[in-house]
Amino acid sequence: MSIDFAALVADLAAEQDDLDRVLAQLAPEHWELPTHAPGWAVRDQVAHLAFFDDQARLAIEDPAAFEAVREAANAGGPAFEQEYLARGRAMTPTGLYQWWRESSRRLTEAAGRLTGNERLPWFGPSMGAASFVTARLMETWSHGLDVVDVVPFERPDTERLRHVAELGVRTRAYSYAVRGRTPPEAPVRVELVSPGGARWAFGPAEATDVIRGSATDFCRVVTQRRHLADTDLEVSGPAALEWMEIAQAFAGPPGPGRKPGEFRKEG
Repeated sequence: MSIDFAALVADLAAEQDDLDRVLAQLAPEHWELPTHAPGWAVRDQVAHLAFFDDQARLAIEDPAAFEAVREAANAGGPAFEQEYLARGRAMTPTGLYQWWRESSRRLTEAAGRLTGNERLPWFGPSMGAASFVTARLMETWSHGLDVVDVVPFERPDTERLRHVAELGVRTRAYSYAVRGRTPPEAPVRVELVSPGGARWAFGPAEATDVIRGSATDFCRVVTQRRHLADTDLEVSGPAALEWMEIAQAFAGPPGPGRKPGEFRKEG
């Protein structure tokens, strides 16, 4: 599939801009609101994005230096996460906001200097440049969603959600592999309606296992921001249902997902 890499980087920047407009409106008390990720406040979601945007830029500009960070992460385990969260928690809201703004801006600038043909190291397997940038867009959108779920400001979804939907489809096998399981051979068809009303389809048309619904719902499920039961997705067939129960578009160990009933269905 041909990818317009410059357009992809521009979409990452636009996703950051949309989150920026939300964060710029937050009062000090909003930064302390608990999100639906257990133990994480709004400030922790932003610190997570700032830290990993810094590491993504480092992976682009100095892969050898990034390898040292990855080794420290592997050796540190949970303590590694607590270190960057502690850094964010020690900052004022203004300081944390500026950290994220600077980190996100420098990441997109570094990504804009790539050709799109590179392979880049990351905390899991290395990735092609397009997948690398798509993953950062997905992280910006999903952790931004954690923020807008609890603050009194909106960030409507856009057609950029296609990047997240495509990543969700491509990571079907990964959702099984990260759990030490083998995906069924049955193909799954995914038919979605975009935020702007476009029709997006993935997978063979003749598949008997089918997922239908809004891209908004699908992307929330594959990023584990909603339980399947709290969406209006229509899931037909055992392979499709099994996938949606464990779907995970992000790297790392199996996520706990959301519990049913945490969110009302979204129209």
